[in-house]
Amino acid sequence: MRGRRVTVVLAVLTLLVLAVSVPQSLRDALDRGQLYLFSREFLSDIPKRLVGPGRFRFLLQPLIATVLGIRAGRVDARAGQPAYLWGLLFEPSLRRELLRSGLRSVANLILMGILLDSVFQWLILGASYPGAAVVVGPTLIATPYTVARALANRLTPAVRPATE
Repeated sequence: MRGRRVTVVLAVLTLLVLAVSVPQSLRDALDRGQLYLFSREFLSDIPKRLVGPGRFRFLLQPLIATVLGIRAGRVDARAGQPAYLWGLLFEPSLRRELLRSGLRSVANLILMGILLDSVFQWLILGASYPGAAVVVGPTLIATPYTVARALANRLTPAVRPATE
């Protein structure tokens, strides 16, 4: 129950920060003639994120996602489940449950990623762009989580029933 409250609070904070960002982002899009996420400025601003005040999160978030992925992959292997990515792509009967368990594992981390990306955009760039935050934050988490969960599943020996 406590974990669910934390998720709700993070979701509300994230939505508030994104909502506050929208008016300025729309004004900027009208001035540029395009959305920030699809502009050259977005690509040229990425290196600024790596050296600014938020650079530590580019290490911390993928590291935490990797640890969570390894933990979930080991559980999958012991339960005899297929590798995470394989199951998502090629096992339609397992897809929904795998997506649900993956989201449960990293929901707070994804919300923190979006929230932190928005805040650090303000600090580094002087403006926050919701589209970029919704892309960059989850990418730092989903990619290492998925790869780590799949590899951990493959590298963890399945538990075999004892023979009598």
